[in-house]
Amino acid sequence: RIFVLGIGFFTLCFLMTSLGGQFSAKRLGDSPFTIRTEVMGALESRGVLRRMSDMLELLMKRMDILARLENSTDFHKGDEARFPLDRFQPAAGLMERIQAIAQNVSDIAVKVDQILRNSLLNGKVMEGRRDQCEVPRDPKYPDCAGKVEWMRARWTSDPCYAFFGVDGTECSFLIYLSEVEWFCPPLPWRNRTVAVPSLPPPPRAQAAFRRDLARLLELIGTGKESLSFMKKRIRHLAQQWLRAARRLEQRLAGRQRDQKHILVHIGFLTEESGDVFSPRVLKGGPLGEMVQWADILAALFMLGHSLRVTVSLKELQSHLGVPPGRGNCPLTSPLPFDLIYTDYHGLQQMKQHMGLSFKKYRCRVRVIDTFGTEPAYNHEEYATLRGYRTNWGYWNLQPTQFMTMFPHTPDNSFMGFVSEELNQTERQLIKANKVSSMAVVYGKEASIWKGKEKFLAILNKYMEIHGTVYYETQRPPEVPAFVKNHGLLPQHEFQQLLRKAKLFIGFGFPYEGPAPLEAIANGCVFLQARFNPPHSSLNHEFFRGKPTSREATGTAVFQVSSQHPYAEDFIGKPHVWTVDYNNSEEFEAAIKTIMRTQVDPYLPYEYTCEGMLERIHAYIQHQDFCTTSSLPPSPKTKSPAMQSPPSPLALSPNSTHLVWSPSAGWAPQAWPPVASLQVWVSEPQHTCTETCRRHGLVCEPTFFRFLNKEEVFLQLSIACDSTEYEMNHLYPAVAENVRECYLQKEPLLFSCAGHHAKYRRLCPCRDFRQGQVALCRDCL
Repeated sequence: RIFVLGIGFFTLCFLMTSLGGQFSAKRLGDSPFTIRTEVMGALESRGVLRRMSDMLELLMKRMDILARLENSTDFHKGDEARFPLDRFQPAAGLMERIQAIAQNVSDIAVKVDQILRNSLLNGKVMEGRRDQCEVPRDPKYPDCAGKVEWMRARWTSDPCYAFFGVDGTECSFLIYLSEVEWFCPPLPWRNRTVAVPSLPPPPRAQAAFRRDLARLLELIGTGKESLSFMKKRIRHLAQQWLRAARRLEQRLAGRQRDQKHILVHIGFLTEESGDVFSPRVLKGGPLGEMVQWADILAALFMLGHSLRVTVSLKELQSHLGVPPGRGNCPLTSPLPFDLIYTDYHGLQQMKQHMGLSFKKYRCRVRVIDTFGTEPAYNHEEYATLRGYRTNWGYWNLQPTQFMTMFPHTPDNSFMGFVSEELNQTERQLIKANKVSSMAVVYGKEASIWKGKEKFLAILNKYMEIHGTVYYETQRPPEVPAFVKNHGLLPQHEFQQLLRKAKLFIGFGFPYEGPAPLEAIANGCVFLQARFNPPHSSLNHEFFRGKPTSREATGTAVFQVSSQHPYAEDFIGKPHVWTVDYNNSEEFEAAIKTIMRTQVDPYLPYEYTCEGMLERIHAYIQHQDFCTTSSLPPSPKTKSPAMQSPPSPLALSPNSTHLVWSPSAGWAPQAWPPVASLQVWVSEPQHTCTETCRRHGLVCEPTFFRFLNKEEVFLQLSIACDSTEYEMNHLYPAVAENVRECYLQKEPLLFSCAGHHAKYRRLCPCRDFRQGQVALCRDCL
């Protein structure tokens, strides 16, 4: 009887498990791609039910036989006193329960059989639909047929298609292409929930300046020397960040600032990109990129935005919602980030793994690009046609989405970094302790010193030379014996060395790093070499493959005439001296003059913590590349319908340039504000960058759309026998010798860079804040 009871209990559990597994693992209607699987599974479930019913029926028969046998035995009669009749009542109750279970199983089997018959019928109908799907011919979806053809041949090339339900049938192709991607129209027989009017989104949380950087250090994580370096830098500058945040908060006077959800993906630190920097942190390798990234993280965090930091491809995929596979499919859900800060490595990784979602969301990307990307290299079609070959271009982003370390060109946004600020006491102490005969060489790698013996010997006649060249066991032979080499120093000790030195001297490399600004901020004079001829991708391996011309030709932004153009152009003497190292007399005269010159520590405002916070705050609040702005007209004919509206520009009082007319009656929602706009005409062979700078202004590429009109030529008294729209990064411009005017056909090619002897360019200029070239006076 115990055995029979156990069998009954086991049978009931087995029945529940079998049915539960069959119906919970794959439920009918979950996906149109699982119908075939569901029918097969349900048939098996019906067989299980029948077997359970047969087992219970057999069990009842055996129980009945057992009861009859016991009632007929003498043993039972003789021992009736010791074994009363009620001893067998439980057995009778068990029989009743088993009978009830059997009846329930029989009823369930009948109902399941009915459901399965309906499912099979529906499955046949659906299977017929799956087999009978035809590619729709809808002019609104011209690429549908081609995409279906591609899916037929390649749908197994990436597991992500199967993840979204593609199984090789025509209908699965069309469902994927209409519901996951958007190349085909929705299928009319698909069950789609009626769109419910969406409620307005809840109000954004407001960003509040933070008072502590501890949480940021947790977000950065551990496990790489590069991360440790950045965290040390953030800790070292923590008090300066906190003071700067308090000052900016007071200046903004309680303005509303939406908190942005920001992903920071440092692509060059991922294993997939080689992570070449982490192993070099302890060996004196270039650290400029990590300095900049540490400061970007600190600024974004101090401004009160919500951050996620990734340095691995796996983390990136997880945060973005990348489906399993090789990256050909869109993201599984809407992008949860308002902004993504990354580099060229990260940009490439995102493109490889986001499928069509990359094109959809690329307007939210900000690319930290040390040396900049010119529009001529950014526009894929134009760069291909004109031969602007590069390893890093062709992205078709808005050029101001690229953010540089120095303000090389207004075509890109100037991100920057920070240098340590000194209080008044520290400044006086530095001036008192300066050693006028002490020089520190800019160069931590031994290869930088090679071939510099001649001018090092001249320098050694007047000054004690110190170096910070990395070595493990033996002193590098490239470093002369008269140089006092300290080896690689921690940042704090290197700062102390600069505070004592009079001169910080560069050997021509690395280009445009942060160290010269740190030296100038600590009271040093920076001496650097003038390049003759200027370095460019044509004569220097370093620039080859980079998306910038940097040469003295018709496509140049400017000449790279020295190791640090920003220090040469924006700071200059007495803090920065640029001389010809091949001219021994000029070099020696500069050394003598520098020794006699007294300079105070100097740091441009835009490289202070407050300056960087101010700049990034303005970018986040005002730069919007996802909202389409009015584009310039591109007529192919001279029909009146294609003519542009009247220009809102007017001649200035002195009739030398155009300004936004106060009587225009309207002002677009533009940033920078159009009130800061001035339109000047360049001289031949002058870039717009140079033209604006001559007038104490900055070229502003976002304003090109307002002057890319025929009327502007007339307002500037430029006679045009013909006007053409073409794709050229030098336009709008005029060829005066033939009286031909040219307007820009492709907005992505608007560029402050570039010049040609044939053209005078129309240049949009603006004012700028003192010490903050990236922002106009009313831009904050």
